[in-house]
Amino acid sequence: MITTETISLALQQATARLSGLHRVNPRLEAEILLAHTLGKPRTYLFAWPENSLDGDSQIRFESLIERRLSGEPSAYLTGHREFWSLQLKVTNETLIPRPDTELLVEQALRLIPAASAALVADLGTGSGAIGAAIASERPACRIFATDISAAALAVARENFAGLGLGNVHFTQGQWCAALPTEIAFDLIISNPPYLACGDPHLAEDGLPWEPAAALIAGPDGLKDIRHIVATTSEHLAPGGWLLLEHGYDQGEQVRYMLSKAGYQHCRTFCDLGGRERVSQGQRPL
Repeated sequence: MITTETISLALQQATARLSGLHRVNPRLEAEILLAHTLGKPRTYLFAWPENSLDGDSQIRFESLIERRLSGEPSAYLTGHREFWSLQLKVTNETLIPRPDTELLVEQALRLIPAASAALVADLGTGSGAIGAAIASERPACRIFATDISAAALAVARENFAGLGLGNVHFTQGQWCAALPTEIAFDLIISNPPYLACGDPHLAEDGLPWEPAAALIAGPDGLKDIRHIVATTSEHLAPGGWLLLEHGYDQGEQVRYMLSKAGYQHCRTFCDLGGRERVSQGQRPL
């Protein structure tokens, strides 16, 4: 229970209570939730630690701490998450963008020249994080963002509009079925579901609060990746690239799928933890 009236002591108490959560920075979590409660940036907490909290703020902060202790992710509590230095709206209709996925953006930018007007499809866009990051770095590109969920597409639209990012088209549908058949893309990118049914990770790191359809892909976690690899080539221009995020133990299988489907230059990149995380393949010229 938060019983103090000052920012400094409220943060101390909340940090102590959140320290039992697995794989989180309790001080950072406390700061994010208190800043959200007060409607202020985190810098306000550092500048005015002696300021008092009114009764309503204490009640709202206490409620957020209790929900966070139950495992609910802070991004859903605040409604926002930073990705690629962009502030994005997230809801429980979308996955929470994670730092590992920034590797997918890094590799995409490596394949798109700075002034290129490349045609890029972001399959299963969710909150729009990947497409928005690419659009912010490559403003001449045309982005096609797809998702099977109308609710997720509404969040993505709001994020692109809020960030002032234009030149994006939103289409609803499953994977490549949502893409216009008359367009040959230079890059198709996706962070599809890649956890297996019953994977123990589904009980960790806030995943029970995230949409299962965006996490789970059949008995081995590769159902959607198989489908994407099998159907994407016909939507790529000659020399176009397919770029996929996948599980840390799926790199070899994804490279094999890409090679078997006729892709060239198949390669996997590791995340900051040294785990295989993103694989690519190029449609032959």
